[in-house]
Amino acid sequence: MISISILYPHRDGSRFDFPYYVERHMPRSIELLSAHPGFRGVSVERGAGGALPGSPPAYTALCHFHFVSAEAFLEAFMPHAAELQGDLPNYTDLEPVIQINEVLLSR
Repeated sequence: MISISILYPHRDGSRFDFPYYVERHMPRSIELLSAHPGFRGVSVERGAGGALPGSPPAYTALCHFHFVSAEAFLEAFMPHAAELQGDLPNYTDLEPVIQINEVLLSR
């Protein structure tokens, strides 16, 4: 299994509309991507703090899509890329970092 991590780095003064992201963007993303048979799940997290007490998180928001393979993710995502990426300005002014991860352990 692989995980596609979409990470929104923390930046002072940035904008991230969590209600829009969780209530509109992610339900649409899930609707589109979960139609692919390789979809295994998704999680969304809000950065709560850094390693030192009171320090900001490294990432404001994190999204992890789980698929059977990177190819399956691309098959699911590419037909909808313009719509999903075009929605970005509606919830943030941050530039996401995208990383493909091989899941070695999951319980």
